[in-house]
This record gives sequence, C-alpha cells and structure tokens, in this order.
Amino acid sequence: MGPDLETSLLRAFVSCVRSGSISRAANVLGHSQPALSGQLRKLERAVGQPLLHRSATGVSLTRAGEALLPYAERILTLSAQAMTATGETVAGHCGVGLIEDLAAAPFAQALADFGRMHPQATLELVSAPGPAMRRAFTTSRIHLALCDPAYLPEPPRWTVRLPLVWAAGPEVDLSLDPLPLVLFSQPCRWRMPVLDALKDSGRDWRIAFESTGLAGVQSAVRAGLGAAALFPAQVDSGMAVRGLPELPDVELGMVRRPGTEGDVLVDAVEELLKSLI
Repeated sequence: MGPDLETSLLRAFVSCVRSGSISRAANVLGHSQPALSGQLRKLERAVGQPLLHRSATGVSLTRAGEALLPYAERILTLSAQAMTATGETVAGHCGVGLIEDLAAAPFAQALADFGRMHPQATLELVSAPGPAMRRAFTTSRIHLALCDPAYLPEPPRWTVRLPLVWAAGPEVDLSLDPLPLVLFSQPCRWRMPVLDALKDSGRDWRIAFESTGLAGVQSAVRAGLGAAALFPAQVDSGMAVRGLPELPDVELGMVRRPGTEGDVLVDAVEELLKSLI
C-alpha cells in the first residue's frame, strides 16, 4: 500500500497553484517560505514526481501536477465539509453568485459534492458580469456572491487578493509591437489595470479579440490570437508566459444578503467557499 497524502501537504500545493508563487502562498497560509517549500518537496516525494516548475517569477504545473490538482482540490473540499458537519439538518435554498473565472472546478465540483452530502438543500449557481450579479443580489436570487465587491450594494464580509498571469499560445510572438491582446469585454474593472501595466512598461498594444466570457477568451488564446491576463488556474499547460510586464493582483469579496445571519445552509456554503480560496 502506498503512502497516504496528507491534507496539509495538499493544501500547500493547491495554495501555491492558486497564488502563482510559493512566497504568496506562504503569506496566505501564515508559513515561512522555506517551510512551505519543504512541504512541497515532501508531497513530491510521496507521489514520486515533480509537481511544480519553479522559477524566480513564480510556479507552474508539471504534467503530474495537472493530474493531481483536481484530486487535491476535491480532497480538501470534502475534508472541510467533514470537519464542519454537525447533527443539524442543512436544508432550504441558497443562491450562490460567482464570477465566471471561479464557476468551474473546483468550485462547481465542491458545490455538487455539498449537494450530495445534504440532499435536503438546493443550491443555485449564478455566473454573471458585475451589473447582472448586482441585479441577482438585489432581487434576492442569490444569498452569497464571491466577485468584484464594487458592483454590489453591501460591503464584503471578507476579501481575498488573487494574482493575474499572462497566457499566450507558443506561436504568439511576444516581441510584436504593438502586442496583440485578448481581453474581456466591458464592463470589466480589471481591464484598465492590465492595460496600465503595459503602458507603464512602455509597451504598445492592440486588441486582437474580445469576449464577454471566459470560454471565449481561453479559446482565442488557444488559437494564438494574442496574450491574455488570467487567473493561474485558468491557464492551460504550456500557455503561461514570461517576459511581459508584471500584472497587479485583483480583489474579490464575499458579500452576503442582510437577514441571512444564522441560516444554517448559507453559513455552511459560505464556509465552503472560504475554504476554496
């Protein structure tokens, strides 16, 4: 029988992937960078393969890391749910708003697992741009929203900063002047900071493709139309690129509808989402 995979090691691995670097993950987890590096090496010894490519500018997944990531995320989700499970019945309806970048795995898988564990609960996942998210929130369609908090009328209960990284197909010449870009269509509050980063570095750019959704942006990047700014978890293998200006972090906030305090289902879903960030 092979060795068990410790959840603490899996958490270190997932945090590094989500943060895009070991130093950022160490800050999030409250560890020193050497201690976190040691946990990653221990996990790699357990699986027998390297999981991350390390460089001065961050980390990216190896093929083995790509294979392990969805299992690690699911194990951590189930572990968090098991630790918070009580004899209390979790029932009712909870609408959850997520920006599209988060609506894929592991969030969708985690919510599906939650639904199976609590068959008397009904979850609705709403993925929409900021203005539509605000309408869903003000009309009581969603009880929790993890998104850009600037669009919502209530202040966030907690916030998290996530990095953006550049992604481009191998056929894209990053030395082109102007640089071809793949962007999210307006309204997108992260668009101007990305363009400002290029401007501040003296790089000219042109818009080669725009999309209102993540799938369209990813497809354009895969087709080699240009470079895009994405969360690390949304970048395909081999698409992460270096040599372009460093991008700013973006802030997400958890906003909760007034009057839901003490709701067992909403409490449980909020804790689940918090465990995934």
